[in-house]
Amino acid sequence: MSEQTTILLAEDEVALGTIVKESLETRGFEVIYAEDGDMAMKLYQVNKPELLVLDVMMPKKDGFTLVKEIRKMDDRIPIIFLTAKSRTEDVVEGFGYGANDYLKKPFSMEELIVRIKALLDRKQGASASETVNIGKYEFNFSKQLLSFEGSEIMLTHREAQLLNELYRHRNELTERTLILNTLWGNDDFFSARSMDVFITKLRKKLTLDEEIQIMNVRGFGYKLVC
Repeated sequence: MSEQTTILLAEDEVALGTIVKESLETRGFEVIYAEDGDMAMKLYQVNKPELLVLDVMMPKKDGFTLVKEIRKMDDRIPIIFLTAKSRTEDVVEGFGYGANDYLKKPFSMEELIVRIKALLDRKQGASASETVNIGKYEFNFSKQLLSFEGSEIMLTHREAQLLNELYRHRNELTERTLILNTLWGNDDFFSARSMDVFITKLRKKLTLDEEIQIMNVRGFGYKLVC
């Protein structure tokens, strides 16, 4: 991993934040640390990091609010939530605001490192020039962009990943477990609920072409018909 990769870490538990910061730095990352949401926003605007690791419960501005504001400025930056919350609704809400992944406290540093590298690899892995046609849409995966008759529709990092996976298996059944293990790293209940949220978001963004459908094959998976 490049030594130039900059991560913004926001965590109000200073002891935990310090441990995570130092651990990431030993792996060659540059880490900018904030103790609250307001400070995190200021550091984000000044430093333009390549990935965010954010606690959900923070003073001055919580993680959900912070991500909601950041997504208005940048739809592409990978975001990982650190959360002590375990309710399904909280986790799904976090994905709904634009998070790409989450870790429940307590977590291992090795698991955090793996998830960071996976998100960065996906962000950097695609060819910027590759554009494919999905019905009347043009889809550029690496730019996270849908185009329709001159209009541009930005996708989040996870929306682009999901649409790309469905496109790779277009007009065929794509199994839920395959998508979940490929993109989320597991097929647990929280991840499945998150995927359903993103499927709904993609359906709304594809409504301009009536011939495109994302069909739900109940109990098995999804099929992108185009």
